[in-house]
Amino acid sequence: MGFQTDSIHAGQKPDPTTGAIMTPIFQTSTYVQESIGVHKGYEYSRTQNPTRQALEANIAALENGKYGVSFASGLAAISALIQMLESGDHVICSDNVYGGTYRVFETVFKKFNVAFSFVDTSDPEKVRTALTPRTKMLFIETPTNPMLILSDLAALAEIARAHGCLSVVDNTFMSPYFQRPLELGIDLVVHSSTKYLNGHSDVVGGIILTRDDELASRLYYIQNAVGAVPGPQDCFLILRATKTLALRMREHEKNALAIARYLEGHPRVEKVYYPGLPAHPQHALAKRQMSGFGGIVSMDLGSLEKARRFAENVRIFALAESLGGVESLVDHPAIMTHASVPREERLRMGLTDGLIRLSVGVEDEEDLIRDVGQALEAM
Repeated sequence: MGFQTDSIHAGQKPDPTTGAIMTPIFQTSTYVQESIGVHKGYEYSRTQNPTRQALEANIAALENGKYGVSFASGLAAISALIQMLESGDHVICSDNVYGGTYRVFETVFKKFNVAFSFVDTSDPEKVRTALTPRTKMLFIETPTNPMLILSDLAALAEIARAHGCLSVVDNTFMSPYFQRPLELGIDLVVHSSTKYLNGHSDVVGGIILTRDDELASRLYYIQNAVGAVPGPQDCFLILRATKTLALRMREHEKNALAIARYLEGHPRVEKVYYPGLPAHPQHALAKRQMSGFGGIVSMDLGSLEKARRFAENVRIFALAESLGGVESLVDHPAIMTHASVPREERLRMGLTDGLIRLSVGVEDEEDLIRDVGQALEAM
């Protein structure tokens, strides 16, 4: 089936009892058994829940995967990936990774003797150099948050496969509408479903997708054993939202490209980061491995004071963390989403105090450009 057809129908059937076209919210903690050990496939909602299973099947289809394993947040999903490893294992991770990912790797899992190397995964040779006999996972974020640096997924999947380690891609920024890493040979895809998958800023969630039977079995075990599962109401809301994912992503991209072009020619903007611009150093790679360029635009305004003035003067864009909602947001990564990353590391990657990240929503394009323009003038 096509993407939009799957987004509306995959994993969902009319309720057999009532004929309800929407998957019901199975708001229950337990299920009555006919006899000891005899049940209808459901025992306890940490282990199985019909609403959650519908969501997992839906997003697995959108990523062209076989299995979906959902969690209470994106970081819970990422933590489950690391819980697949053992003490003494080594992970190579994209260096310009989301600040929350950096924090959980460096301050939580490092204490359990899992080692992390933060590497520029846009350069496959640097990844090869970082490999050790202990390397068991390659964790890639592409495009990265917030510098929008891309990594060649087909090349990195081949490197990981040759070394015998798992390849993982955080696909939150692109959503399966614009990028499907499993099709490029990646083993596991993770999303913060809080972001584009849900798209309405009213749910926190995460999900992992794979085609591999054994990896899925291990993840379902962790999901049940650790118990960081989403509630059925949250699953219902995300399942409702994926029905419009294709429509929303097209509008996000259209508006983001228009704003990026506007900013590129503005004298008060020092640098614009958006893979849809021909000036982006990896524009050719973006066109090769993605079907679109997404809704995130970053720009450097030159100083913290200018960034502060811009953020305080926008009227439609709201100053808030997170991204991917239908409403436009503005974020200051150095103080907000990436404060846990050491300053010297931020600066090494170009994440300056003057950097602003825009999550471009689906409002009218002209209104968004006008808002950005008046905020730049207010600087």
